[in-house]
Amino acid sequence: MVCPVPQVVLLASMVAITSAQVVHYPPAQSNINNLTFVLNGTGAPGIFNSSTTPDQSYGEYNWCNMPHVRTLEYKTPAPEYTLEYIEIIQRHHKRTPYSSNTFFKEDIPWDCTGEGPVEYGKGPSGVAADVTEIQWQATVNPENPWTTTVGPGFVNTTCQLPQITSDGIVDSHTHGSDLRAVYASRLGLGETLDPALVQIRVTNNDITSQVAGGLVKGMFPGTDNIAVLIQSDTYDSLEPVYSCPAANNLFSAYTSDSSNWTTHLTDAAPLYAKLDAVSGTATDDSAGWHTSFDHYYDNLSAKLCHSKPLPCSVNDTSLCVTQDEANTVFRLGNWEYSYYYRDAPSSTQYAAWHYGVWFLELQAHLEAVVAGQSKTKWYHNIAHDGSVAPALGFLQISNMVWPGMGSEIVFELYKNSQKAYFLRVLWGGQPMQTSTPMGTLNMIPIETFLDYINSMLGSGADLLAACQA
Repeated sequence: MVCPVPQVVLLASMVAITSAQVVHYPPAQSNINNLTFVLNGTGAPGIFNSSTTPDQSYGEYNWCNMPHVRTLEYKTPAPEYTLEYIEIIQRHHKRTPYSSNTFFKEDIPWDCTGEGPVEYGKGPSGVAADVTEIQWQATVNPENPWTTTVGPGFVNTTCQLPQITSDGIVDSHTHGSDLRAVYASRLGLGETLDPALVQIRVTNNDITSQVAGGLVKGMFPGTDNIAVLIQSDTYDSLEPVYSCPAANNLFSAYTSDSSNWTTHLTDAAPLYAKLDAVSGTATDDSAGWHTSFDHYYDNLSAKLCHSKPLPCSVNDTSLCVTQDEANTVFRLGNWEYSYYYRDAPSSTQYAAWHYGVWFLELQAHLEAVVAGQSKTKWYHNIAHDGSVAPALGFLQISNMVWPGMGSEIVFELYKNSQKAYFLRVLWGGQPMQTSTPMGTLNMIPIETFLDYINSMLGSGADLLAACQA
């Protein structure tokens, strides 16, 4: 494989890290990161209106329900390889929009009656263990005058924004069932989750736990309740929320002061004018609607994924967002994520600092299995697009996209007949293609992968020092 010419990230503020030397290998060129096509092309960059992808097209980008490992497409390695351990990081499944993305002055409702989040406390025994399940049901009281002055545009929603919808729970269960069909027998796992062999980790955002409920039932149908792992919301590495000012400053520099970033916002002014006219959003808003397409993307894609119509202005019902305009928003959103995590020369350094702690944890898990010091067979992380995206950036995937609902990265650790260990990394159910000298991550020696992590990060102490510099 011929690799792109590397670009070493050199920053005046960068701390000298003795063990780490981040090298940026530019991504492949495609319609995703071709701004001319993004602005002037046609069509959506995948499926945005259904969780179902036809079998003959499986592997295609589906924002509503990304392709994942399943039996039909799974390729089993040669018989000399035995699967010893898998670790998965995935985005949650489809949900309502975030409340910050719903300031449309529109009348399209979101009804979550009977499907609200379940929230209650539970003890280990006695009365504390035998408690009533409590489900949240959002409500609005007209006596509260703030309901018409703050909050989302549709204040009468019965959803607790954001929340995983019932459709998202179904997708989660299917995802878990598909993973079980591939991995349970290969790892010798039964119908009930054994916490000595399987660990589930979530973030502090409730929606990852909501997905865990459906996912685990599909993975281990005999399991009714489990304890999941969660780190403090002051230093969680999975979301991530640990403090890294250096990463924040670097990201701000290449997404606010860079002409490569501001050009697409300027060129999209006519599109913004139409969207703002429909939504009632001011062009000088301070909520981030015009610093990226994130808000519009989330609002429009959530509607389409749940078979809702695109919005019209409540002041002029003839003024509506068209499908072509929504498709352009989706192309722009994917271009932005490619720029955030792969195209910007500093993006690899950002991913290393911003998501390095999670990779140090992954490294420790893999090393423990190889050393015979861990009995864990399956470690499953349920996270967000802001988790999967920097993980893809860290690995320097060749073709970057905005990770859609349920997107997953699977790390499969194998041992061969000579007791040597190899790693296969799957994206969309198939070996991941990277721009690095590692090439396609298909049965590479585990030492190669661990050396790559070390080259990016050094030690935990190195990463901490770099972040706080």
